[in-house]
Amino acid sequence: MYIVIEGQDGTGKSTQAELLKKYYEDQGREVVMLEEPDGDLPQAHDLHDMILTRGYNLEPLTNVLLFTAARVELWRKIAEPVLKRGGIVISARNYWSTLAYQGYGEGVSRGKIIRLTKDLLPEKYFTPDHGFILTVPDAIRLARQKDRGKATETFEAKPDEFQQKVNAAYPHIAKDFDLALLDASGTIESIFTAILDEIKH
Repeated sequence: MYIVIEGQDGTGKSTQAELLKKYYEDQGREVVMLEEPDGDLPQAHDLHDMILTRGYNLEPLTNVLLFTAARVELWRKIAEPVLKRGGIVISARNYWSTLAYQGYGEGVSRGKIIRLTKDLLPEKYFTPDHGFILTVPDAIRLARQKDRGKATETFEAKPDEFQQKVNAAYPHIAKDFDLALLDASGTIESIFTAILDEIKH
């Protein structure tokens, strides 16, 4: 089973993915959690750093290419073997993030992003068994980011206009790809319950 939890920074994707991982591990299942585009793969981590932390101010299309390269490495070397063994892959983000950030946010053609990704990744990557997009109002998102004390990365540092474009993108993506759109402004427990309810149904 392949499950994707998406949303802008500060919506709680990683927290929910971790809870879901533990839920299935407690059932004795083999589970791997990915945090695209980084994961626990050195080469993917290096690509992540090149885009987000080194201040290179890369061209939007370059960001698409590097994010896609990281995804290929994570999918082929980590996700695919687990799925072939009958395990569960839970991913915080997939290429929908690139559609939101580089497509809606940075202006790269969304058709180009989809075509490139489909050329390089298998059908299973595009058809998770369950896909979720978490959304929160901007004020809550910003408060959560501040509470985390996380070092500001490239896209987190972009102006409000960019953040608003990304936030507005996710409901469109949910509609286009028939994903569950969940209000993540409630408690961690209530959001997790909503995710489990969707999976069980």
